[in-house]
Amino acid sequence: MKKYEIMFIVRPDIEEDARKNTVKSLEKVLTDNNATITLSKELGQKEFAYVIKKFKSGYYYLYNIEISDDAGVKEFDRIAGIDENIVRHLILNLEK
Repeated sequence: MKKYEIMFIVRPDIEEDARKNTVKSLEKVLTDNNATITLSKELGQKEFAYVIKKFKSGYYYLYNIEISDDAGVKEFDRIAGIDENIVRHLILNLEK
C-alpha cells in the first residue's frame, strides 16, 4: 500500500452546504478508487500569503490515504484541477 498526504483549499465565498458537498465528492473519488482514508482534518479558514485566483483566504483540508495503485490519486488530481471550488491542491507521496 502506498501512502499519500493530500491537502486542498476550498474557496471561501461559497455556502457551507456547497463546501461540504465539494469535500464529499472529493472523498468519494478516493474511496471509489479503493483508497483508505486514514486521516481527515478540516483545518479551518486561513489567510493566504498572497492572492490566489482572486481570493485572500480559503478553507484548508488535510487527508492521509493508503492506496494500492496510483489510479485513484491521478483521478483525484484531475478532478481537483477542474473543480471550480478548489483554489489549490497538493499531493505528496509519503514513501519517497
